[in-house]
Amino acid sequence: MFKHLITGTATLALMTGTALAQDVAREDTVIFDLDRTITDPTNFNWLTDGTGVRRMHGGHQVMWEPLFILDYNTGELDPWLAIGFEGNDDSSAFTISLRDGVEWSDGEAFNADDVVFSINLALENEEITAREASAIRSQVASVEKVDDLTVSVTLQAPNPRFMVENFGIRIFGSYLIMPEHIWAGQDAATFTFPEPIGTGPYTFTSAATNRAIWDRNDDWWGAKTGFMDLPEPQRVIFLETGGEESRAQLIAGNDLDAAQNVSVGTFEAVRAQNAAVIAWYEDYPYAAADPCARQLEINTTVAPWDDPAMRRAVAHIIDRSQIVNVAYEGTTEPSRTMFAQYGAMQPFIQAAIAAGGELPMTADVDAAQALIEGAGWTRDGDYYTKDGETLSVEIHVNSASTEYTRTIDVVVEQLQRAGIDARSVPVENGVFWGEVLPFGAYEMSYSWLSCGSVNEPWASMGRYTVKDVVPVGERSPGFNNTARWDGAAAEAYSAAVDEMASLPLGDPQIVDLVGQAYGHLAEEMPFIPLVQAAKLIPFNTTYWEGWPTNDNYYNHPFFWWNTGHQIVHGLTKVE
Repeated sequence: MFKHLITGTATLALMTGTALAQDVAREDTVIFDLDRTITDPTNFNWLTDGTGVRRMHGGHQVMWEPLFILDYNTGELDPWLAIGFEGNDDSSAFTISLRDGVEWSDGEAFNADDVVFSINLALENEEITAREASAIRSQVASVEKVDDLTVSVTLQAPNPRFMVENFGIRIFGSYLIMPEHIWAGQDAATFTFPEPIGTGPYTFTSAATNRAIWDRNDDWWGAKTGFMDLPEPQRVIFLETGGEESRAQLIAGNDLDAAQNVSVGTFEAVRAQNAAVIAWYEDYPYAAADPCARQLEINTTVAPWDDPAMRRAVAHIIDRSQIVNVAYEGTTEPSRTMFAQYGAMQPFIQAAIAAGGELPMTADVDAAQALIEGAGWTRDGDYYTKDGETLSVEIHVNSASTEYTRTIDVVVEQLQRAGIDARSVPVENGVFWGEVLPFGAYEMSYSWLSCGSVNEPWASMGRYTVKDVVPVGERSPGFNNTARWDGAAAEAYSAAVDEMASLPLGDPQIVDLVGQAYGHLAEEMPFIPLVQAAKLIPFNTTYWEGWPTNDNYYNHPFFWWNTGHQIVHGLTKVE
């Protein structure tokens, strides 16, 4: 599967541009895979970064700690920097209780002043663009300090999901608290935070475009207060590995401890070389279910895809089973609806199916071509044409992962065979998330913008309401409704979803509202669900044990999330 294995610390030194350390041995160092270049190694202002890259190389995994962490296994919010919260009767205000004894790594106390200041950063600075900041700005009316360990947040409208959405790491990250004593007086849009600090057990040592190094703070507040023992790794490195073959070589040679997603073939080749490499499941399909189901985004303002019939035609052409078998090597399953297919989501999935929203596993090209021809297109050789124009489409895809590009290669081939001149347009990660998606600079694109719902439906459905429609060329708020879906059906959908938003979690009316809304979604097809996402994440147990697996399910295995703190704390040194 890969040509040869490069082993030994010489490889690591070559990749990082530095030896491991003068005083930190390999067996005391944990090395995580980074799937992207650090474009500005001295800039840690995550608030102006929509792609997460300024925090994914260790910032929010080992330095910036969250208030809470959502346990995917239990559905509960586990306390971290905060110990609890309480909402008022209609969930329009929340009181957050902070943990006593928390300190920034420079010794300053972490308290309510930092939380109030950080929330106000989002409220008072329209120019900061991180998704989490946009969410705070759209939901919070005001925030105030009650006392040093208590914060009161008043919302613009009732939202029973406020805490898990913004401070619980439901998906990828949370709104991160910054130190007031450093950020006060700085321009939130331009301050680079070049010497970053956090409350976490590691402090920043150095970074280059291909790696970031973090060293343990043995004076960490958590150990001093008895909250948690110091993590065992003395050093943590996030290393850009340069792609699947390279990461396979490194993890097989014990120069990488946790790798980004790989194919089944690559994983099996690695494991044949090194029996210490494991995954979520011990046996096939190995991969863990990812909460962000994959889909084809469609810009509904661009002809001919502004016609719902043409969008439905594309949905008929796509063979989801082939995507599973070819692009994912059988490690996942076709999406039945827009939702991640977790057990808690089953009532809502069934409501969507009853409303006509279930997608077929295989293609119905005849039905697709009937819709295309009904829109006035005529097959002329390989492709359909109308008024001298060939029916064509460009599909933008993030080039950061072979998962993305392989999937769109399959979709392009399917569309080509059906008479649409489709072409894949790979773009660099920063451009994809910074320009293509938020500004609607695409006809179609591959992504997961309905991501959000893991235990209730509003988090995903609320991303496609008309309140977030903006013109092409203007940034979509929080990446919501980048399809610019509008019109009567979208209005009716939005009314049902808005009603759902005000109901408490578990209210039986929510299931009925899902059915009402989903009927409009299925008819209009502003995006096309494709497959459930699966991540085959190799972990190396040569130096470290305690990785999250199905048999050691303390949480999911996505080490690039803000939940990475749990993984680092869960590791124990192999003796």
